[in-house]
Amino acid sequence: MEANSVQEIAKICNNKETLEKFMYKNGYPESKTECVPLMENVIIDLSLLSSSSSSLQVDQEFSKLRSALTQWGCFQVINHGMTNEFLDKVREVTKQFFALPLEEKQNYSREMKQKDEKAINDWDGYGNDPVVYQHQTLDWMDRLLLTVNPEHQRKLQFWPRNPLPFREIIDEYALKVRTIFEFLLKATARSLNLEENCFLKEHGDLVTIFARFNYYPPCPIPENVLGQKPHSDTGTMTLLLQDEVEGLQVLKDNQWFRVPVVPQAIFVNIADRLEIMSNGMVKSAVHRVVTNSERERITVVMFCSPDYEREIGPIITDDKPPMYKKVVHYENLFFENYQFGKRALDTIRF
Repeated sequence: MEANSVQEIAKICNNKETLEKFMYKNGYPESKTECVPLMENVIIDLSLLSSSSSSLQVDQEFSKLRSALTQWGCFQVINHGMTNEFLDKVREVTKQFFALPLEEKQNYSREMKQKDEKAINDWDGYGNDPVVYQHQTLDWMDRLLLTVNPEHQRKLQFWPRNPLPFREIIDEYALKVRTIFEFLLKATARSLNLEENCFLKEHGDLVTIFARFNYYPPCPIPENVLGQKPHSDTGTMTLLLQDEVEGLQVLKDNQWFRVPVVPQAIFVNIADRLEIMSNGMVKSAVHRVVTNSERERITVVMFCSPDYEREIGPIITDDKPPMYKKVVHYENLFFENYQFGKRALDTIRF
């Protein structure tokens, strides 16, 4: 069973009863945005990390990366090889898709396709929160989820044909993101004084990338409704393209911090699989999305992971005992815990 389109609910809701299934009755921790400080804006220059020369500036950039990985679990990257004009195109086709009539968007609904194809475990397509238990608090968000890599696993029946350039632009964006992801995995290993390819090797022959296009409509009671509940991501790294509207927050030392918007940057957060692989050397970032009453917010998220059939576990060989058990299909643990506000990582700790 699926909730109704949040975008459509936002157009008609005029009382709290309409929003009851989205509401945290007593608000959520630090729900007043003005009480939440901005996080330290860690900006990593990829052109320095790729430099073949040895200099103090390059060393400082790797040191900054290591600090972000171990303390925050997230950072912004610039000089990533994509122009501002191209990033604006990615944002624009996303915005145009969500501006389509509901009936047209529903042509790409996973619920509709599942009825036709009986693919009950298929997450690709347009929709929102699956309702897995009766009193579940829903996220104030609609999304379109697409498999973009490996290319032979793409389900093109879910790829919008309108707007017309959507497929071409997202195909190009996915290729660029994969290059950035693989580069960042190597840079992460180098910053931790590990063999450069150690994390990349754990991904085997297939790097899995899902794209998720998120639409957060204005919400009349933002102090009681979250765009996305607190969680860490299930993959290795997540690369996020934001629009100009702030909304993402990260948790550090039991305090929430607002993520600043840097239009030309890609926001990167470390996900659970990399924390597992590194045996806890890097931090998987817990984050949430807050709502606002005035402006819509649109983001494009790329979730990068190993092949889901591949077993993962700590690969660090030192005197430190493994912190996590080896696991296959970690994403199943994630979905079993997410709607209950629990972390899948906690289920595999020794």
